[in-house]
Amino acid sequence: MTHEPRTDIGTPTPDELREQVERTRDELGQTIEALAGKADIKAQAKGKAAAVRQQAAEKTAEVSDQIRAKAQHAAQLVNDTTPEQVLDKAGRAASVARANRKPLLVAGVALVILLMVRRSRRSR
Repeated sequence: MTHEPRTDIGTPTPDELREQVERTRDELGQTIEALAGKADIKAQAKGKAAAVRQQAAEKTAEVSDQIRAKAQHAAQLVNDTTPEQVLDKAGRAASVARANRKPLLVAGVALVILLMVRRSRRSR
């Protein structure tokens, strides 16, 4: 590029005009890209959906942590206020239940069926 001096009346040189044209092209390109981005509804919807998913995941984690903390606190309160004999009996009952799952499941299913039969007879 040659840097020719401006003419006496302030007219830009051909090199200056080329630079102005180049800047204008760049600005126009950027403006077109921005307008295209605003017109792309599908991309905007995807971006919004991603943001909502992220917020939901964060809120879920926060609520989950709160629930876990409250459950631990409640379990601690129950453990602190329940007499030792009751805790021992509950522990033994849980062990027996774990050891005898099938009979307990059969009894539970039988109870549900019995309740359903009684309810259907009442509704007639």
